[in-house]
Amino acid sequence: MFAHSTADAPLTTVMPPEWAPHDRTWMAFPPANDTFGPPGSATLHRARAAWTTVARTVAAHEPVTVAVAPEDATTAAALLGPGIDTVEVPLDDAWMRDSGPTFVHGPDGRVAAVDWIFNGWGAQDWAAWDSDRRVGTAVAERSGVPRIASPLVNEGGGIHVDGAGTVLLTETVQLDPGRNPGLTKADVEAEVHARLGTSHAVWLPRGLWRDYDDFGTRGHVDIVAAFTASGTLLLHRQDDPRHPDHEITRDLRRVLEQAVDARGEKLRIVDVPAPRTLTDEDGSFVDWSYINHYVTDGAVVLCSFDDPNDLAAAQILAEAYPGRTVEQVDARDIFRFGGGIHCITQQQPAPRTEQGSVR
Repeated sequence: MFAHSTADAPLTTVMPPEWAPHDRTWMAFPPANDTFGPPGSATLHRARAAWTTVARTVAAHEPVTVAVAPEDATTAAALLGPGIDTVEVPLDDAWMRDSGPTFVHGPDGRVAAVDWIFNGWGAQDWAAWDSDRRVGTAVAERSGVPRIASPLVNEGGGIHVDGAGTVLLTETVQLDPGRNPGLTKADVEAEVHARLGTSHAVWLPRGLWRDYDDFGTRGHVDIVAAFTASGTLLLHRQDDPRHPDHEITRDLRRVLEQAVDARGEKLRIVDVPAPRTLTDEDGSFVDWSYINHYVTDGAVVLCSFDDPNDLAAAQILAEAYPGRTVEQVDARDIFRFGGGIHCITQQQPAPRTEQGSVR
């Protein structure tokens, strides 16, 4: 059981939904490592090109700040180009959604940063996190907001809020023995609600099939399900029975059909068909998902895969986020390295006045 106290910031905080107004988006520039490849490698170049495309797409709608390892500062500035800010931060990896903080509003409407404990997605033997476990603190400092230190091992990709009191969690993430051994659902919920201002948790039993391979997150929700501005819950649906996610996504739908939100109302589920592509160049089943999109001020940055279902997904997302354009970005290289567009971005919301308007 956690003691809910911190010297860094007040506890009465609320995480606004992703579609609330932003001050900026945070990202990280891929460093040379075992995931992206050594300096000068073709794979590292591909990763940096993919991340840069996302950064430039987001920057057309709101400010973007990219954390860059000191040794990559010159390269990053040249590749990202003008209009994108960079700050030097030691990095192990480049998944800002997970190693970075979760931004929230304090009781006075100002922004604070919840700094979860990051331990390499459950202390996995392939992961390095000596630098990344400090990224949340570094981003809070450089954004000039108070830091809230949480004792919970958690990642931003493992949570999703509707802005009305409901949070999505996954049993194999927050209850993972490699993350939070011995904690119960009640323990996790108490800490999550205290940090995010939520009051009701909807637990998924697991995530997608590939997320449990050697390099997976063990069930992140942001590739499976997402609340939207229209009040619907988007849910990944695999229609091909040859793919292991065919049964998994049907099981997840059955769970969500029985769930309610913080107001006690049934969830309004909208299925989003998975890309028709089943396997990657190595013959492994893909975890490609349109759920892993990112909402900016004025636009939705949506993963595309040169797949027949790209257009259908764009139409569904346009209905889910009325008033926003849908910007499709090829995410195949990002997924090859282990994630999607949502995984590499993190929103910093705009502060709010007592009346609720953006300052």
